[in-house]
Amino acid sequence: MEKRPLIVLTGPTSVGKTSLSISLAKRVNGEILSADSMQVYKHMDIGTAKIKPEEMDGVAHYLIDELEPDEEFNVVKFSQLSKHYMEQIYAKNKIPILVGGTGFYIQAVLYDIDFTENDADTSYREYLQQLAKEHGNAYLYNMLLAQDPDSAKAIHPNNVKRVIRALEYHKLTGGEQISKHNELQRQKSSPYNFCYFVLNRNRADLYDNINKRVDKMMDDGLLNEVKALKAAGYSRELVSMQGLGYKELLAYLDGECSLEEAIEIIKRDTRHFAKRQITWFKREKDVIWLDKDKFSSEEELLESILDILRSKSIIN
Repeated sequence: MEKRPLIVLTGPTSVGKTSLSISLAKRVNGEILSADSMQVYKHMDIGTAKIKPEEMDGVAHYLIDELEPDEEFNVVKFSQLSKHYMEQIYAKNKIPILVGGTGFYIQAVLYDIDFTENDADTSYREYLQQLAKEHGNAYLYNMLLAQDPDSAKAIHPNNVKRVIRALEYHKLTGGEQISKHNELQRQKSSPYNFCYFVLNRNRADLYDNINKRVDKMMDDGLLNEVKALKAAGYSRELVSMQGLGYKELLAYLDGECSLEEAIEIIKRDTRHFAKRQITWFKREKDVIWLDKDKFSSEEELLESILDILRSKSIIN
């Protein structure tokens, strides 16, 4: 059976995926699926750098503004929703384009990875959740470092949900490491005829862009956005409120740091996040790296992408 086309456009935060994705979608008759773990939430626009309706320029977008901030969103749900929307896109004879920086989510769709969770026994999960409450996130993370250092390297210490899942998998499988499971899943061949583009640029310029973007978010009213979420009852414990820009300003609003300190932490942690994203993409197979600095304009970059897509028979 002939494999259906799929385009992936990803890269670190602030590298410039959004405008390029719109131009690309228009040239290939595509529609965009957001591969972002935060833009799926309503009322969280500024801190997630969510595309505005007028910026979409008539290109259909999916997995943006789908859920309330207290609804659960994870890789399993992302995979299910993505496949559902991809079928709709294919039915229109259009090409789905996965755009966003959450590499874990992209991998799940691209290789049809099985992330099914064993929910039969939740007692160990509850025990780990209690440990995190009593001893802090670092305590659990150190447990994971000891049991599965490869997984620990790929997971942020504060991403308690993923740390718990890795520890739980280790226990439920009698000592199998989730990193080994994911590695095996990653060896699967994709059911799609795909091109996986990773946009990157000079590290110093990328970091400068990140700092400027955070300043612009503050100018655009990020603090008021966070105040409104807090007033609506969305607490710091929610996964959505752990997003960059949100947890730091909530800490400021709770009197734990000054506003200047919160802004500096957002910038620092976003730079660290971008570095982790690049590390993730370097581990992926079949990736086509696009160095923005080697192109004189976005149009030239776009033409290069289109040439590659033609060579892979994804477009005519």
